[in-house]
Amino acid sequence: MTSTNMDPSYTPIRQKPIAKAFKSGDTLVLFGELFNRGYANGLVEEAQKHGLKIIRATVGRRDENLNLRALTPEELETQLALPQFKDSPLINVPLEAGFDLEMDQSGKRAIDYLKGFKLSEWGQASVPEHSLHECRDSARTRFRQNVKLFLVELKKHITPGTHIHFAHLMAGGVPRTKIVMPLLNRVFKGTGDRYLASMEFWKSPIGKFLELNFIEVTAQTYQELIDLSTEIRNEQIKSGGSVSYVAYGYHGTEVIVGNDYKWQSYTPYVQGWAKMELENISQRWFTKHVQTCVYNCPEILTNSSSIFQGVEIALYNLIRALRHENPNHPVTKRVEDECRDLLKNPQELDSVFGLVDEYMAFSEKTKTSEFVTWPQHSTQEQLQKLLEISDKIFELHKDGNKIMTGTLSEIIFKSCGYIMLHEAVQPKNPVAWIGHDIVCKCI
Repeated sequence: MTSTNMDPSYTPIRQKPIAKAFKSGDTLVLFGELFNRGYANGLVEEAQKHGLKIIRATVGRRDENLNLRALTPEELETQLALPQFKDSPLINVPLEAGFDLEMDQSGKRAIDYLKGFKLSEWGQASVPEHSLHECRDSARTRFRQNVKLFLVELKKHITPGTHIHFAHLMAGGVPRTKIVMPLLNRVFKGTGDRYLASMEFWKSPIGKFLELNFIEVTAQTYQELIDLSTEIRNEQIKSGGSVSYVAYGYHGTEVIVGNDYKWQSYTPYVQGWAKMELENISQRWFTKHVQTCVYNCPEILTNSSSIFQGVEIALYNLIRALRHENPNHPVTKRVEDECRDLLKNPQELDSVFGLVDEYMAFSEKTKTSEFVTWPQHSTQEQLQKLLEISDKIFELHKDGNKIMTGTLSEIIFKSCGYIMLHEAVQPKNPVAWIGHDIVCKCI
């Protein structure tokens, strides 16, 4: 673990943004589908609080033949009936990205080349280079066409002279084929004989497939959104309005260690290369005077991030940050009380912090969390330690399904939502870090 305050590429947000005064007609456009409880829910709730109209999207669904389709009337009705989205239109154009289910010129889907291999033969499984590129190019063309259709429909909901806030919700891209998830479980959770070094996996043909697909889903979609919405952006600005874009990044987080905030990261994070390309895209458009920012958010633990066991270790220190920033605030007391109540022994909270410190010190000693070399691959010793510490903290809880991360993640959602609405209307930088310090200042 290393402090990065002197690194010029590291641009953390230190001051709570001033709340913007939004007006009637201002709109939050969700570019991607909103699922479960996650970062984007905090942004939606903040936008609703300030009276913005919410325009939703869908990634679509796959039919029995794996062909992409829009939502059925019944599926659409279910979405429109959600009480929290009353009067929020949903544009029913499938915005799924990625090429794992796309066909090459021979009629084979990319994933078809990975079928028939035993898990022990995973290193031999590969998609031919020409098929990777054919499937990627075909999927990108399909995605661009659907984005254009989406934007045509969006125009019907936009009022000239207002503010349009695009929120990019696209992430992921794990190929939907049987052999991949067992390998990822070994990369992120494997110990002993089940350990699979992330570098070995990432440099394999399957790893190459994942890298390209992650970039398409996580990063290239942001490029297409900003590029294809240029006409809307120009028209809106010409009419006296404004347009901004935000995306969700991950590039480590500052957490409190002792009395100082220091940057640290979850390792291994193989999506990191796609997240860095997402940052690069934002930087390129920012130089063209587009209001864009990728916000690198703190670690949380949700259904979608549960494969990354150990990512939650840094999250526990949010309690210490709350004590440091707002010791007498009622939220600090409520959060700490709620967290203590989830432990078998409420006095064991200090034991949790001791375990967090143990991993942070180990990470610093072994240099497995360094800003200048991020994203980093795992070592067997590092992953073993990560998982051991994670398990020990889980074991201190009364119920393995009710852990402190739920309460703490809610604080992260809300603060990130506040920042990504109010700061992002005119962001100071194309990439920004939301650390535990500013999270606490925004509660």
